[in-house]
Amino acid sequence: MRIFYSLVWWLILPFALVRLLWRGKKEPGYRRQIGERLGFYPQSRIAPGCIWVHAVSVGETRAAEPLIRALLEAYPDKGILLTAMTPAGRETGVALFGDNPQLMQAYLPYDTQFMMRRLIRHFSPRLCILMETEIWPNLIAQCRASQVPVALVNARLSERSLAKGERFSSLFREAAGGISCVAAQTQTDAIRLKHFGSTRVVVAGSVKFDVMPTDDAIKKGHALKSLIGERPVLMCASTRDGEEVLVLDALSELTPSNTLVIIVPRHPQRFDEVAQLISSRKWTMLRRSELGANLESARPVSPDTRILLGDSMGEMFSYYAACDVAFIGGSLKPLGGQNLIEACALGKPVIVGPHTFNFETITQDAVLHKAAIRISSATELMEKAGDLLGDVSLREDRGKAAYQFAMQQKGATQKTLDLLRPFLEEA
Repeated sequence: MRIFYSLVWWLILPFALVRLLWRGKKEPGYRRQIGERLGFYPQSRIAPGCIWVHAVSVGETRAAEPLIRALLEAYPDKGILLTAMTPAGRETGVALFGDNPQLMQAYLPYDTQFMMRRLIRHFSPRLCILMETEIWPNLIAQCRASQVPVALVNARLSERSLAKGERFSSLFREAAGGISCVAAQTQTDAIRLKHFGSTRVVVAGSVKFDVMPTDDAIKKGHALKSLIGERPVLMCASTRDGEEVLVLDALSELTPSNTLVIIVPRHPQRFDEVAQLISSRKWTMLRRSELGANLESARPVSPDTRILLGDSMGEMFSYYAACDVAFIGGSLKPLGGQNLIEACALGKPVIVGPHTFNFETITQDAVLHKAAIRISSATELMEKAGDLLGDVSLREDRGKAAYQFAMQQKGATQKTLDLLRPFLEEA
């Protein structure tokens, strides 16, 4: 089955390269370092025996931050190779780690045996760590052939993903069998991963709960709130295609009527598209980019501005710090939801839609602990947001519950590090 899988990759490779060039029209980053996607890399500035961490895009890279920092502290003699698949993910790595000489970034090549073998021979990793759901059959097979242990950490597997994987069970069971250890987010995830053939599975929790905002991010958020003034602020975070329309069409029902709504699309290539949607509905809008890098010297947000479009990267914590209530996108449409942990960690009342299957256990627990409110439609979103914005006591109670929920979930990074230690310290 893996031979057939590899053949398919070679057949679609020309189309994949054309797609890179096409996507590069909107995101120039897709046209850079194309050789890396084929397994050709510049000279490595980290020594052989590095720790290879693969985080596909923005969310996974941010989730990997506490683990990478813990690895850098525990193993200062080992460099980190951080691979991604999107320019946004790579930019996030730069924002988080800067020019740290212990860390090198690269793109993951397409999952063929030849390209994965080139990456492994070029960097000679001591351990490969895959974040969340990144199970690549040839990557795992080539690591196994090169005696490089593979760990799947912060692992999650939704019921929908399990059903999809069952269609190619022989391929993914082989891959799962090649994974040396798994740190699952929840007991439910652990059971599903064991069903696929993963053997050494422990429940460590989500390392995303260990991601904490920097003082600079909080300071920037407070500066943004000062520019907004005393108006209540509703944030719609990580919205996906089709959700902004629902939010905008229901916005007139939101009270207080002077509420500023911050909309932060999940994908940066959609910033201009969402701006056009807002303009077409005649809502007064200001783009975050128009305020400039230094918010302390920026002009105040006009009281007539109804929507602030968050068209910036790496400022999610700042947006959360500036808002009063946070709605987590990806959940109004059947897209699986997004991470609610960052909003909870800042003590913000959280609202989620009906579709959260990618984060179902965490979301259900948050609702149970009154850290989140589940709604079924954009209209109900405006109703619940209005209730919270109009009642300071209710908002503070929900915010405290969210913060306590986030603090109770911390510790996954240390548990994951303990699981990985034998693979890094054995001779």
